[in-house]
Amino acid sequence: MQYENLITKLLDLGIEEDINTGDITTESIIPATMNAVATMTAKQEGVISGLEIVKMVYERFQQDIVFTPYFKDGDFVSKGDVILKIEASYPTLLRGERLSLNLFQRMCGIATETAKYVRELADTHTELLDTRKTAPGLRVLDKMAVKHGGGTNHRMGLYDMAMIKDNHIKMAGGITKAVEQVRSNIAPEIKIEVETTNLDEVREAIAAGADIIMLDNMDNATMTEAVAIIKGANPSIKAEASGNMNIPRLKEVAATGVDYISVGALTHTVKAMDISMNIMVD
Repeated sequence: MQYENLITKLLDLGIEEDINTGDITTESIIPATMNAVATMTAKQEGVISGLEIVKMVYERFQQDIVFTPYFKDGDFVSKGDVILKIEASYPTLLRGERLSLNLFQRMCGIATETAKYVRELADTHTELLDTRKTAPGLRVLDKMAVKHGGGTNHRMGLYDMAMIKDNHIKMAGGITKAVEQVRSNIAPEIKIEVETTNLDEVREAIAAGADIIMLDNMDNATMTEAVAIIKGANPSIKAEASGNMNIPRLKEVAATGVDYISVGALTHTVKAMDISMNIMVD
């Protein structure tokens, strides 16, 4: 699994903050050898994301669990569908319940919201991108959920793609100088994206050799003209629309010809999917 080290650290922290020295209630009441079966059920319709993460949580407490998913990540479920079953000791099921549900519900919520945006773009050539507006420590899971919802991951962090924004441009003394400085300092395969706010900046970014040009908070007419300038100069340069994007705007923004639309709301405004867990003695 990609970024497994980050996921391992996340689960370590989640277990430490929730259990720490032990589950004092469960340990006082339930025998460690008692076996049970748990099911997770969708309480609303949505898109599944995070099955492997649920499994990883429970395997931290007990290696020989029997984990049976009835769907796969990216599948749509209806209200009442049983998503998965876990066979393990009763104490294991209780210890992993809150951490697994917190992560699973969040991921399913992101995947479900992403799928709504993707459906709006279904008849266009425009791809939906996520952003770095994620919960600290949860980015890898947030971005996994976006993919399961049908979206495309933008850069993971500050290290895997160069994004030249207004503050960088000010410090460098302009777009051209900023691109030159970044290009001389990174590997050739790393792409450079430049944020622009008007057509003059778009032209400068093209001339400077940007791989992707962000059209930030432009109106639709300006974006249409910007895309025409970009593709007329070099069809391989990608155009990205960004800023206050929402579902009602998607189709008209896609009609401007942009290659990408980035949406921070996919991950910074998350409504968890309602999923319940029921435990029965084996």
